[in-house]
Formats: sequence, structure tokens, C-alpha cells
Amino acid sequence: MAVLSALVSGLAFLGGSRFTGPFHGASALLGGLWSMISSLVVLQSSRRHTINSSWRRVFGTLIGALLSGLYLSVLPFSIWGMVACVGVTVLIGEALGAPDHARLAAITVVIVMGTAVANPSVAPVVGAALRFTEACIGTAVALAAVFLWPERRPAEADAAPSSSLPERKGSEE
Repeated sequence: MAVLSALVSGLAFLGGSRFTGPFHGASALLGGLWSMISSLVVLQSSRRHTINSSWRRVFGTLIGALLSGLYLSVLPFSIWGMVACVGVTVLIGEALGAPDHARLAAITVVIVMGTAVANPSVAPVVGAALRFTEACIGTAVALAAVFLWPERRPAEADAAPSSSLPERKGSEE
């Protein structure tokens, strides 16, 4: 898992930073880091868990990017505005019955709004779209990796008794 995590994070960083560079060179490093973080959040111990995690990541990131992009398009950044957006985002996730989506969406709100302060020359909608796309890049890299990488057998299969041994029969005392 360590080698896979290292490969996935490196490829995600390259993909995210190369994608963001032409749109806003000053935040290309951040784009790579956000993509890398997304790949590591999504990468799980099995294909099935990685697929489930990827849907939560993409959906949660979409909610957070939309809400924070909308907020910043209408109002200027403030810490209290960011806190309110985090709260509303979590409420939306809970209302949809998806607390994991809410957690990831709230993280996205913080990243989008924080980078808006660091890069005020980027339009809020563009910044939100970049962060969403970078998260999708990291997610896609993790998904591709788990389908290309040989899946490990579950630990239970290794610990299961061999069917070639005869079953012990007898009376219990």
C-alpha cells in the first residue's frame, strides 16, 4: 500500500499542478497539493472502498465548491462568512443523509475560500472550479491506480482454514 500511495500521490500532484498552471500559474503548486490530498483521501485498502470513497469525494467537493464560489461571488471573504458556509455545507450534507459528503464538502469550502484570500486576482467561480477539478484529478488517479494495481487478497482469506485438511470429528467432552 505504501508504494501505491506514493505513486498515486506523485501522479496526482503532477496532474493537478499541470492542469492548474495554464489557468493560474501562481496557484499551480496549490493545485497539485489539492489533487494529491484528494488522491490520498480517496485511496483505500480495496477497489470497492476506493470507489465508494471517490463518489463521496467528488460529490462533497462539488457541494463545497458551489457554495463557496457562490458566496464569494456575492460577498467578500470574511472568517465569519467562511464559518457560516462550513455550517451550511454540513447542514446540506446531513439533510441529504450523507455526513461523509458533508465533511469533505466543508474541507473544500475552507480550501476554496482560503485560496481566494491568497489569490484575490482569481475570480471566485474560477477558483472554485479549479479546486473542484483538481480534486477530480486526484480522485481519477486513485481510481485508475486501484484498477491497474493488483488487488491484495483480504486478510481473512489468508487466515481461513485449508479445505484440504480433514475435518475433525468426534464427541465433545
